[in-house]
Amino acid sequence: MDQKAIKSAQTEGEMTGGLQINVTSDIGLIPIQNATITISYTGTPETVLERLETDSSGQAQEIQLSAPPISYSLTPESPMPYSEYNVTVEAPGYEPVMVSGVEVLPDVTAVQNIQMTPTETAQNEEEFIFIPDHTLYGDYPPKIPEDEIKPMDESGEIVLSRVVIPEYVVVHDGVPSDGSAPNYYVNYKEYIKNVASSEIYATWPESSIYANVLAIMSFTLNRVYTEWYRNQGYNFTITSSTAYDQKWIHGRNTYENIDRLVDSIFTNFLSRPGVRQPIFTSYCDGQRVTCDGLSQWGSKYLGDEGYSAIEIIRYYYGSDMYINTATSVAGVPSSWPGYNLTIGSSGDKVRQLQQQINRIAQNYPAIPRVTADGVYGSETAEAVRIFQGVFGLPQTGITDFPTWYEISRVYVGVSRIAEPS
Repeated sequence: MDQKAIKSAQTEGEMTGGLQINVTSDIGLIPIQNATITISYTGTPETVLERLETDSSGQAQEIQLSAPPISYSLTPESPMPYSEYNVTVEAPGYEPVMVSGVEVLPDVTAVQNIQMTPTETAQNEEEFIFIPDHTLYGDYPPKIPEDEIKPMDESGEIVLSRVVIPEYVVVHDGVPSDGSAPNYYVNYKEYIKNVASSEIYATWPESSIYANVLAIMSFTLNRVYTEWYRNQGYNFTITSSTAYDQKWIHGRNTYENIDRLVDSIFTNFLSRPGVRQPIFTSYCDGQRVTCDGLSQWGSKYLGDEGYSAIEIIRYYYGSDMYINTATSVAGVPSSWPGYNLTIGSSGDKVRQLQQQINRIAQNYPAIPRVTADGVYGSETAEAVRIFQGVFGLPQTGITDFPTWYEISRVYVGVSRIAEPS
């Protein structure tokens, strides 16, 4: 956001938005302590606004930064509804990272995760990540229409016998035919968070965000379930092109409220009666581009009117669309027990949780180690509470569905038992 735009925003009621920066090594999930973070406006990168330092969990203190009026993100064809910031991170033994265009919206917290490469393994002297315009603000090609239910091989070969939430999706960062575009292995939840943050605004009503996330997840899982690109000879799951799929941006920031929602519902997808595959849920902005599917801006207005997420979904996709849940999650040591673990709980699931917490604590010393006795007492609740604080979850001390799977994700990351090949 340049200085002229900043002054314009100030005259119309400037607001602020939060920015939380988390820094880890890209080899294993190792937090980087004492990393130096420099923040400036993207339009005036030479003017330093803030300097921060990371703690033992690789986290900097959340700060508030200038953002445009919230009305900009609630109405189409408005001025840029977010401020753009540059974030530069330096740490001894690691190559510097610079992210240009971090998008800070008013009244919500932007979350910027930074991965740094150890100097001895680095191929470049500095990593530069550029975040382009948001899809609702910038100019992107419209989606090429596709059928919502894909034809399946009738020869007796079943692509997948059931819907499984993958650990990773392989994202091709370009159109399918571009052989020079890189492929990225992306954790499924982190992919959904990234796409949602790229496709809609985090300032929208929660039910609108929920409906859009459901459409994004069902779209993605249809690609996974049908092995759409692999059956065409490609070696990836999905692309980052809005013409073929949905927008994913390498290294972009997400938002705390979107992150928490995805953590709570990431096993969901949309179904129709008698159809095994997740529905290929087309969507578009509904203003510059219309489509036979969900209107993003329309879903925002329905949320304003008090529509629930499923009511918004059925408004666009029909009354026979319903929310389904996958019972299998790949890449985790064990599935959620189906109930919350809290003080007084006991058994093998508690013991497994305690063992995972202790392994995570080796990398994240702010999290206290516990006795792995299978009894969920006050020390286990406190360790879980601190874990939740470090990883952006509500600090209840109760291991609910989102906490169980986040502990699983981090445990796999720190123990490196499920690296993509």
